[in-house]
Amino acid sequence: MKGKYLGIDVGGSGIKGAIVDLKKGELITERFRVPTPKPSLPSALGEAFNEVVEHFQWNDVIGCGFPAIIKDGISYSASNIHKKWMGANVSKILGKASGCKVLVSNDADVAGLAEVHYGAGRNATGTILMITIGSGLGSGLFINGELVPNSELGHVYLKDMDIIAERYAADSARKNEGLSWEEWGLRFDKYLRHIEFLFSPDLFILGGGGSKKFDQFSHVLTCKTETVPAELKNHAGIIGAAYYANKKKSLILESKTL
Repeated sequence: MKGKYLGIDVGGSGIKGAIVDLKKGELITERFRVPTPKPSLPSALGEAFNEVVEHFQWNDVIGCGFPAIIKDGISYSASNIHKKWMGANVSKILGKASGCKVLVSNDADVAGLAEVHYGAGRNATGTILMITIGSGLGSGLFINGELVPNSELGHVYLKDMDIIAERYAADSARKNEGLSWEEWGLRFDKYLRHIEFLFSPDLFILGGGGSKKFDQFSHVLTCKTETVPAELKNHAGIIGAAYYANKKKSLILESKTL
């Protein structure tokens, strides 16, 4: 399907996919979701991933956003997924499970790609930071539209606090501690101000499930950087995964012709 790719977003709680029209940056099918297996062992997650692929009867290249540091298809972290994924070749495991070529990148990076090219950051310049709010805190760093991969800013230690940011300010922390959105927003504000100090960005884009409640905590955010919710909302990871697959496939083909 020319200009159309299956994008799959693997998250801590769910695996979501849809076929994407890259010319428009839109889903052209309904999103299909299956729960992320518990525990999320490679074999079990591969089966769940294939369930999404089979739903769309897809047999071409797939783009995938995965919750880990990814280099050349290999996972170099496993914070919100089973430790068995550490050092695993994600592309090969998911490719074998689905029978398709799977091109994998960090989940927050691909969500950022979608927002920068189709969403809230499409007309922005300078330094853009996409922060995804979910089981953890993901980040996608862009400088004049170019991705700096695997920034992992949810794992910084907060100033004057001996705690990793996502354990304090992810949506999972809000749920686990029974915080209101306003109470949680004060925590998230502390995190944003710390990242603002470190990177002096020109724009924060907030994505992930937590961004859907932006109006319930935006009034407590005090950082000077413009901060907006993702326009593509929960579709950003799917659209960005498809965009990544197309871009990566083009680079692979180009390298073979050189």
